[in-house]
Amino acid sequence: MAMNNLILALDQGTTSSRSILFNEDFSLCGQSQKEFCQHFPDSGWVEHDPMDIWRTTLETSQEVMAKAGITSSDIAAIGITNQRETTLIWDRQTGLPIYNAIVWQDRRTVALCSQLKSQNYESLVVERTGLLLDPYFSATKIAWILDKVPGARRRAERGELAFGTVDTWLLWNLTEGESHATDATNASRTLLYNIHSGQWDDDLLELFNIPRQLLPAVKNSADDFGSTKLFGKPIKIYGIAGDQQASTIGQACFEPGMMKSTYGTGCFALLNTGAAAVTSNNRLLTTIAYQLEDKTTYALEGSIFIAGAAVQWLRDGLGIIESAQQSGELAAQADDNQQVYMIPAFTGLGAPWWDADARGALIGLTRGTGPAEISRAALESVCYQTLDLLNAMQADWGDFAKTVLRVDGGMVASDWTMQCLADILQTQVDRPVISETTALGAAWLAGSRAGVWPDQQGFAQSWQLDKTFGPKMNKAERDCKVAGWDIAVKRVLTQ
Repeated sequence: MAMNNLILALDQGTTSSRSILFNEDFSLCGQSQKEFCQHFPDSGWVEHDPMDIWRTTLETSQEVMAKAGITSSDIAAIGITNQRETTLIWDRQTGLPIYNAIVWQDRRTVALCSQLKSQNYESLVVERTGLLLDPYFSATKIAWILDKVPGARRRAERGELAFGTVDTWLLWNLTEGESHATDATNASRTLLYNIHSGQWDDDLLELFNIPRQLLPAVKNSADDFGSTKLFGKPIKIYGIAGDQQASTIGQACFEPGMMKSTYGTGCFALLNTGAAAVTSNNRLLTTIAYQLEDKTTYALEGSIFIAGAAVQWLRDGLGIIESAQQSGELAAQADDNQQVYMIPAFTGLGAPWWDADARGALIGLTRGTGPAEISRAALESVCYQTLDLLNAMQADWGDFAKTVLRVDGGMVASDWTMQCLADILQTQVDRPVISETTALGAAWLAGSRAGVWPDQQGFAQSWQLDKTFGPKMNKAERDCKVAGWDIAVKRVLTQ
């Protein structure tokens, strides 16, 4: 496959690292994937070994190139997309991490967030960052590492340590320590970045007691991030975006009002709001969708912590399915006369509730409830949570009930789940031909910067529909089911 215009997308996720090759027609022409270990050292804690993240990224990159029979000379550029908010700190001299990566799902800093809320700091945080005071984001994770690792704070103040989200960690290793940078989308998820001024915020750095010397440079999402020489001939790294923003780009949601929802470990819905940073009155996040040529495009985001992870729990925790695919097959066999609700608050509830202390529940169980009903409840929970996000977005942005929702992620392969989503949302759901939209978005950033892929308009015209799902359920039945969900959620809320 000798070419010189391939794009290599590095898609570093919560449970696995993937490397994907795209050609100039945006077609996937090779991929490699490796899972890595999840660490749960205490209740509500989630960690990764940073070296596992780097090792699996490097190995999948090498493997996909070997499979495709290409060399570095065939690759025009590299794009990186990553699990967001996950926090790493490493030694600038040795490149070695001083602690495990604290994952976005981790809840260990609940007490610090609660303390800052009680001191009325959340309004400042919302005003500057568009985010809420929640353990989900990076700042309190950074503070925890600096406070808990002996000598870390003093070393950080002396400039000996570097902080990064996963994109920055990968970039540092790819460039062998020459580039310590991130893009605006990842910076916007740290609680330290002023999304209006486009700068690290001094007041927030003081609030969280974080030395500026730790922080990476912030660039456009399509920019010159340096080169890697690890594969032979140097390859330019031209694109970086957090995974949900990359998916928004990959779905070609470039116009205000366009919306995408990704169903992976969690579920993340983003609504493009254009040049306007819309402040939410419904506890949604205001975030940067992408930044190109120093122009910032904003989005409203709703985050569901548990989506595909609920199906993993059916498999690994309960053992009622052997593969994720079985969940939809089981759900289709469920007794329609039973209405079981799963509230998958394994690590708290995300938007629009933001209740870090809420915990999961199964509600409506009877003696006749079995694996089929529980499977259906798990899949339906994702649809109900998406409805909560959509309702909040409508309240903030205005009535866009006719908006088409573009979906991606592992769960969208299930026709049953997507039909359920269309029924619960009472709107059209579109599934694209290319399901790897996160990697595709990172590839577009790199490919467009390299001049081998088209601009936004040309890329948007290339978007292809695989299947449309429209509402089929009787509205009265749907409304009854939604009312039951609302009651079930209220039973687990602690706030």
